[in-house]
Amino acid sequence: MIEILSSSALATVQDQGREGYLRYGVGTAGAMDRLALSVGNLLLGNPEDAAGIEIPMFPFRIRFLEDTAFAITGADCAARLGERSVLPWWTAQASKGDVLTIGVPASGTRCYLSLAGGVDVPVVLGSRSTQLRGQFGGYNGRQLQKGDVVQAVGLEQAAPLYELAHEAGFGTVPPEFSIPRPLAVPEAEATETVVRVLPAAEYDCYQPESLAAFWSEGWKVTPQSDRYGYRLAGPTLSAVRVIEKRSHGIVPGVIQVPHNGQPIIQLRDAQPSGGYPKIGTVIEADLWRLAQARIGTKLRFVQTTYPEAVAALEDVERYLAKVRNLVDLFRGSRH
Repeated sequence: MIEILSSSALATVQDQGREGYLRYGVGTAGAMDRLALSVGNLLLGNPEDAAGIEIPMFPFRIRFLEDTAFAITGADCAARLGERSVLPWWTAQASKGDVLTIGVPASGTRCYLSLAGGVDVPVVLGSRSTQLRGQFGGYNGRQLQKGDVVQAVGLEQAAPLYELAHEAGFGTVPPEFSIPRPLAVPEAEATETVVRVLPAAEYDCYQPESLAAFWSEGWKVTPQSDRYGYRLAGPTLSAVRVIEKRSHGIVPGVIQVPHNGQPIIQLRDAQPSGGYPKIGTVIEADLWRLAQARIGTKLRFVQTTYPEAVAALEDVERYLAKVRNLVDLFRGSRH
């Protein structure tokens, strides 16, 4: 059990998302960086789809109201438990009364606080994720506020690694150092995020020079970006002719082009349908990279193929398999 000490932090309870309801007009919600949340859960012995807290604004502070094992994954944050430093992608043990402060990340933009057993909020339509647009799920359908008390599942319902108590804990290598990177873009700067993209349905409807710019230019993530979508700024994408479409289904990762020619990447809180033409789709394996792109930095798109997208997803699964094996080895060494 923890108490939120921060105000207006835009933190929400999220799990892996609400699948199977897009046809009913219900978006997926869920963690923007689902890989980071999975790893936090694995390190604690939680189910991989257990709920955690997604934190996009800093500093973020909580007080532990009981002894609890926890992990912080995602953005590379400087965190402290009282006066003690807490490593990212690592497990730690808090005692009742301890205050955890998560500072501004050195890299990345969202971190995930996982608690032993997972965050205990009601399951709505098969998920504990907060759906901000519909104001349901998570903690009363809203972001967490100062004074909120969040319950963990509890010892009797979970299988966390409680051998960690009063020890240094253990952790893993972050995915950016373990999963093969997308093909390098020579002109990309170190601060730019490179993601692989599949051409989408209306790709061929754009001017050749616009398509060339789409792949060659850096796209700035504007301050109007959020969990609903990243609004980008860059060259104007011009169609060969006016494109008028009826509203149709869309999923996270789809890149739409509104009338102003500036792309929007639909993300976890996006509405399940829209009428703007689709120029591309960020592949599933790179959505976690996209989730960690900072406001004001640039994205680079690398064209890929369906077989390459499948292979990239297999790279992610291999990384998760290594983390699972690490946890199993650690458990085995404790018995």
